Amino acid sequence: MEKKEKMSITEWALEDRPREKLMSKGTRALSSAELIAILIGSGNKDETAVELAQRILNSVGGSLNTLSKLSVDELIKGFDGIGEAKAVSIIAALELGRRRKSEEVAERRRITGSREAYEWIYPQLADLPQEEFWVVLLNPSNRIIDTLRVSQGGTASTLVDVKLLLKPAVLQQATSLMLFHNHPSGNCTPSKADDALTQKIKSAAALLDIRVLDHIIVTDKAYYSYCDEGAL
Repeated sequence: MEKKEKMSITEWALEDRPREKLMSKGTRALSSAELIAILIGSGNKDETAVELAQRILNSVGGSLNTLSKLSVDELIKGFDGIGEAKAVSIIAALELGRRRKSEEVAERRRITGSREAYEWIYPQLADLPQEEFWVVLLNPSNRIIDTLRVSQGGTASTLVDVKLLLKPAVLQQATSLMLFHNHPSGNCTPSKADDALTQKIKSAAALLDIRVLDHIIVTDKAYYSYCDEGAL
């Protein structure tokens, strides 16, 4: 059977070309693959930019969150037609999206519950391939004083020095704090080590007259709140 020749994007109808489609119909009319195709500009000898972009998305189950976790090397080695410049463009665009989300959430400076706390920390923790432990310092009105990363670890755990965690709370005169860490596995159920660390921090903070309001385990799609579950 004779191989079907690839049709280039320039041969598509104007309204079907990603750039022209964006100009005439707006960004929301484009699929994620079409938006990525605009970033990479061209495909390879067998695929158009849109086809290549769709294959990249298919490899991560269509998830932009998962795509954002790929490294430059993984994109280059995994997809013919993706060089360093194109890989960097994809990663940079996804990082801009994450920062935009962070700015939107940052407009709400007062934390009144676990959902708001999760939304606040989500841009920092949700897409990471390794565990990190963060703390949010609060004043008496539950308004955020500071958001700090305490430690960074491997894919399954991270070590936390309680003294270093509480030092900024004392220096910045926080009256309460919230604890956060992520589970890259996607399972937000706390481990026995998580439980033990939570109680250790709570007890140490109490000696300084600082309340631990919650400890939230973050994943891409869900969270676990010690406070909501009555486990704090």
